[in-house]
Formats: sequence, structure tokens, C-alpha cells
Amino acid sequence: MHFSSKLLEQAVDEFGRLPGIGRKTALRLVLHLLNQPDADVNRFTASLNNLKEHIKYCKTCFNISDLETCEICATAKRDHGLICVVEDTRDVMAIENTNQYNGVYHVLGGLISPMDGVGPSDLKIDALVERMRNEKVSEVILALSATMEGDTTIFYLYRKLKEFNIHISTIARGIAFGGELEYVDEITLGRSIATRVPYERNVG
Repeated sequence: MHFSSKLLEQAVDEFGRLPGIGRKTALRLVLHLLNQPDADVNRFTASLNNLKEHIKYCKTCFNISDLETCEICATAKRDHGLICVVEDTRDVMAIENTNQYNGVYHVLGGLISPMDGVGPSDLKIDALVERMRNEKVSEVILALSATMEGDTTIFYLYRKLKEFNIHISTIARGIAFGGELEYVDEITLGRSIATRVPYERNVG
């Protein structure tokens, strides 16, 4: 792709580094911004700078938040004895949109993936174990994507958590293998949460 401006090329390169954005899409986005009023572009860049500078991660569940404790963890109406373990914030949003879950969350920040150099120590697993020790938890739902990495992480978590006197369950497999939670429709995901099954059934 030939560029008439180095500045244009640099901007396209940066947009092209975003997930799911190819060079043509990046160029279209950059040209769109160039055609916008200065006030709109300044508001756009300011929102990104503000996000990076002020965003926090909940000290309890590690969900993205504006405060040290996110709204979900701070709400007394939630069932704090029920913890749903997810990969990232997108999964929290997907489950919340189902209106089928009233517990709290624990965001791992990824999945175990040796091929990508991601091990248990890279995730918020130790923090989850600490919550088991310090909080009155009755059940942990392992709501991870139906992928090889998801299943590997579920199995590892089960081994870490089975020593505690709690129920360990997984979401029902109405979700096809290889599917990621953020792309599952709300009805299917809601039913999968509601009809979760004990994980012990899946362990040989």
C-alpha cells in the first residue's frame, strides 16, 4: 500500500495494530478522523488518554472499574458467596447482559496457554485462592470459553479449588466447542449459566 504521507502511514500502522483491524480498515478509520472537526478528534484522543490514565482494576475481582472496588463487588444485593470465574471483562459484560446471574465475578486476565507462553502465574489464580480462604464462598462457576485453553484452565482451577468445601460447576455446554463467551447470544449464555453442572462429572 503506497502512502503519500509518512504521517498518514504512521497513523495507519498504529490503527492496524488493533485486533481485527486490517490495513484497509485502518486507512478508512484514519481518513474518517482526518475529515472530522478538530473538536471531535480532540474529544476522541482525550477519551483514550483519560482511559489509560485513570482506569482501575477492582481490587477484589479485577474487573475494569472507575473505582478501586467495582460496582458489582460493592453491591450488597449481589450473592457474594457465588463467584463466576471468567477470562476478561468482555465476559463479565456478556453474562451481565443475560440478567440471569446475581453473584459476583473473578476476572483471570486470560487463559492458560503454553503455546503463547501464558502460565498459571500470569493469571489472577492465586488471588482467587485467597478469596476462597478469606471469603464465605459456597460455589464457584468456571465460565470459560469452550476451547482447548479454556478447558486446560478449568482443569487447573479445579485442582486448585477442590480442597475447599465449595461447589465447583461449569456452564452447560450449550456453547459449541471453540466458542468464546463474548460471541454467544444472550439467551444461550443465560441458559448455560442457569443450567450449570458440577465439574466433577467431567473429571475422570
